Amino acid sequence: MQSRRPVRQDSHGDAGAAPPAGWHAGAVTVLGSDGSAVRGVVRLLNTADGRALCLAGEVDGAAVDSFVRRYGREPMRIDRIDAGSVTSLSDSAVDLVLDHLDAAGRARRAVVLQLSAAMEQLLTDPAQGRHSGR
Repeated sequence: MQSRRPVRQDSHGDAGAAPPAGWHAGAVTVLGSDGSAVRGVVRLLNTADGRALCLAGEVDGAAVDSFVRRYGREPMRIDRIDAGSVTSLSDSAVDLVLDHLDAAGRARRAVVLQLSAAMEQLLTDPAQGRHSGR
């Protein structure tokens, strides 16, 4: 027996219906716990292909600190790193990725990498593209 979730209607009519012409949601800004705008994200996800370390956007020190508060400082067992939408990384973000890769290497576990051009450049030439933000 399938359970059905109730569908909530919004103030614009039926759920799933297009909003009125000219309607725009406006800019969305995600705020960190300290109230500052978050421009990047680091998360650990369980997927069908295993555990994934996911990074996206401008991954700065605040994004890394948020990850460490949530998951701890020790590298997690991961099967893949998805950094395909990374636009920039702080030194602490590069260190986080390298720590996870080093831990997987010591355990002789293969890690699938999905990297953005910015991320590939950082891994091949760490002096390029890094900015402070530890």
